[in-house]
Amino acid sequence: MLRLFLAPLVLASAMRLGAEPADELSVQITPELGARITVEPVEVTHIHDSVRLPGRVALDEHRLARIGPSISGRVVEIRVFVGRNVRKGDVLAVLNSTELSNTQAAYLKAKTQMGLQRLAVDRARRLFNEGIISEATLKEREGGLAEAEVEVRAMADQLGIMGMSDQAILKLMNTGQINSVTPVTATLSGTVIERHISVGQIAEISDELFTVADLSRVWAVAEAPEQDAHMAQIGSRVEVHIPALPKEQFTGKIVFVGDTVNPETRTVTLRMEVENTHHRIKPGMLVDMVIKQAAESAPTIPAQAVLREADRDHVFVALGKDRFALRPVTLDADREGRRRVLEGLTTGDRIVVEGAFHLNNVRKLKELE
Repeated sequence: MLRLFLAPLVLASAMRLGAEPADELSVQITPELGARITVEPVEVTHIHDSVRLPGRVALDEHRLARIGPSISGRVVEIRVFVGRNVRKGDVLAVLNSTELSNTQAAYLKAKTQMGLQRLAVDRARRLFNEGIISEATLKEREGGLAEAEVEVRAMADQLGIMGMSDQAILKLMNTGQINSVTPVTATLSGTVIERHISVGQIAEISDELFTVADLSRVWAVAEAPEQDAHMAQIGSRVEVHIPALPKEQFTGKIVFVGDTVNPETRTVTLRMEVENTHHRIKPGMLVDMVIKQAAESAPTIPAQAVLREADRDHVFVALGKDRFALRPVTLDADREGRRRVLEGLTTGDRIVVEGAFHLNNVRKLKELE
């Protein structure tokens, strides 16, 4: 029969280690129960202070382009759809714009006026050299030419804003042929992830017709409790675990730590940059962001060895053959399945790491007898 008694040796040990003597009761066990118990010494191990934060994958906003037309017009052709990879400068859609044709006509008119003004200045210079007109009249003609040249440059700049290239403007000037068709081009190399356009639609300058994203690098975004935010530093390396990709582990660096705390959730926003060369990570996936601090050495015990009694942590300590004492201890939080010892144990103390639950049941039954 198991016997529950208070051991003097245990009391001495408890006073030596700082435990509460009244709480340290020894239990002698049977061989059958002993076979279900595993005992290991308290060891010094390398542990990381870490925190695991739930989050999601987001687009890298530095590698994102929302593309719209540079001029209003009617959509006459769409060349790409969602999922298509494009390069910077590729034509995504084609518009027909009366505004563009009107501006081209105004440009040609300004070029004509500039030519006439140039002829007038050449004639005025000859007449001035012959003494027929005054210098004031010559200056007036030269001023008119300068104004015409400014108008031509302004119209050329306007055509450039509307999407015409320098080569297209030069062709317009040389041929005089108006072309009201204008392309919508990609401003970034990447993947088309959104399309808001249909043939026949009137597109305005304020419309977002396509969204192109470079998915070779993405962000993992998480919210850190304010008490853990100090562990995140810009530039530090962080691990990301993605449930949808359980066999892979990703690392990246923190690129943003929020400067303010959300007053409703008491959290700080963190963004981590993750390489995604093979596009396995998809925006919107759920992630676990694991932030670790530098490893340090300290006495630790397995988290499974700890029993919670009377709102305090306890462990069973081996006193001798088949005898164990329930001892209150002070421990740090669970870090990777181990807990750092703060008070109550020293390195080398032997504790029950498996079977503590069964041993505690025996202790409680004997207390009831």
